[in-house]
Amino acid sequence: MEYRSLGSTGLRVSALGFGCGNIGGLLIRGTSAERERAVARALELGINYFDTAAMYGDGQSEENLGRAIRALNVQPLVGTKVRVPDLPVASLAAAVARGLEESLRRLGRERVDLFQLHNRIAHERGRDAYTAKDVRDVVFPALARLAEQGKIGFYGITALGETPSVLEVLDAGRAHTAQVCYNLLNPSAGHALPKGFPAQDYGRLLARCEERRTGVIVIRALAAGALSGTETRHPVAAPAVDPIGSAPDYASDARHARMLNALVDEGHAGSLVEASLRFPLSAAPVSTVLLGYSSLEQLEYAAACVEKGPLSAAALARLPALWSRVATA
Repeated sequence: MEYRSLGSTGLRVSALGFGCGNIGGLLIRGTSAERERAVARALELGINYFDTAAMYGDGQSEENLGRAIRALNVQPLVGTKVRVPDLPVASLAAAVARGLEESLRRLGRERVDLFQLHNRIAHERGRDAYTAKDVRDVVFPALARLAEQGKIGFYGITALGETPSVLEVLDAGRAHTAQVCYNLLNPSAGHALPKGFPAQDYGRLLARCEERRTGVIVIRALAAGALSGTETRHPVAAPAVDPIGSAPDYASDARHARMLNALVDEGHAGSLVEASLRFPLSAAPVSTVLLGYSSLEQLEYAAACVEKGPLSAAALARLPALWSRVATA
């Protein structure tokens, strides 16, 4: 397993992370034995970062991850996230601190290595969104206090919402990490999009993270499964998912994914899933790629894919033409 620096934190994280969310579902809907086997096997494969959140399964993910870690008597790096409901800004700092206490209780821990804001960042407050000013002037000081108290190691954001507002937060230079949507169906965090491409433009924010030494945690590497090219869902996986930053529906994402099969046909990767996992690793600012798992077999396959390293220069050179096909579909 390759290990990469997590921005300026001094931590080294595995290139492949363990996403404990609802999409893969193993840490929520798997049996206790399955969850424990998966965590144990992930550690054997060299995965050292586990990412969860309070909202995953209404707290079940945190509870189940905590149980598995205690049963195995191991201490991997653990990150979790807080999504604060719509509140007056005066109540925001207290809600962040309260969210951490609740997560620590569910995890059965006194401290987490990484604590991240899960809300969208937008020009105006509302609908689970806070402004860049709210994050910069209220959330970051609240997180810094939690770090001073020893309850968290580092803190960051989920870099979703309105791109100018997200970039404004990153430019403040205070986020240790950013969870970035970066995949073959929306490469705009690292590449210019062709005209008409069906995706939100994330404005090359990987470069902004690199400038600020912000660790990049890639999310939606498989576009919630659409980059398998099929609409079939695993029984343990979430039965339906909404795309983030790409086409308006999952079926369209899967259709666009199939237009990228030249990467496989031309021998650049053994499968579209493999190409999708290796693609974000080709970007130097990326620290780790999160994937949610539905089975132990998926975990094994993902680790084998990542072991092959980033996509080749020839594969990367092929992508602009393929993205242009998607844009004109």
